[in-house]
Amino acid sequence: MLIIDTHTHAGPNWFEPIEMLVHQMELNGVSKALLVQHGMPEFGHYDHSYLYECRRRFPGKFALAVIVDTTSQDPLGDLERHKVEGAVGVRLTPDSRTPGEDKLSLWRKADELGMFITCMGNVEQFASDEFASIVSEFPDMPIIMEHLAGGGESSAFPQNGPGPSRPYEKFKKALTLSNYPNVYIKIHGLGEIVNRPNVLPQDFGFDFFDDVPPLVDMAKDSFGVERIMWGSDYPPVSGREGYRNALKGARENPAFSTSEEMEWVLGKSALKVINFD
Repeated sequence: MLIIDTHTHAGPNWFEPIEMLVHQMELNGVSKALLVQHGMPEFGHYDHSYLYECRRRFPGKFALAVIVDTTSQDPLGDLERHKVEGAVGVRLTPDSRTPGEDKLSLWRKADELGMFITCMGNVEQFASDEFASIVSEFPDMPIIMEHLAGGGESSAFPQNGPGPSRPYEKFKKALTLSNYPNVYIKIHGLGEIVNRPNVLPQDFGFDFFDDVPPLVDMAKDSFGVERIMWGSDYPPVSGREGYRNALKGARENPAFSTSEEMEWVLGKSALKVINFD
């Protein structure tokens, strides 16, 4: 089975060097990965030279999603230069805007260049009418909602406040974006949606969690497996359940009952969007 990790980070100044990610991928049978530049347009790391170096050193193994400084003198030109250099996606937030008359000019430029959006936000942002309006403007551009459309944010990003709680009204509204066939959703490790038990058994699995929120099941009901993709969130995942368990948590998730469904979640959905050539 082809396994693609759609959410990884690497860097010389933050996170781990690429060799650490390659090691984890080889240990766990992961063939390809999307390198997502860390940060967001509002505050991020805009030097992508290291990520391009990683892509050149490992041909066909990595694809690259960049971020663009929306306050630069020429953000649209910056994105176009990234496209020429080989980037295939751009990381935005639901609130990302550019100065000038057309606040969505960066979204429009990505669409024009044939790139996809990997979108980071909280569940409130993804559930907003404003974001739905933006999505409706770009019916042909793939838009991937990271971290279970903000549903996994409570553990991964505690500063954003608690994640969705029953009856999951905001999360359900975010999932209505599945009505747009160009919208996809990433699922990450169990460590994003459940707290680690005080006592760990020898083998990681769903059976030692008292109450796993049904967020993945709900995502599957809305999107189907052909628009769900797995991403480890390496290396932050190393501080939670670890890379191996993040993959195991997806592969053994009861929401996916057949090997065909698992093939979509772990690889085939990603190949619909991400070009590794």
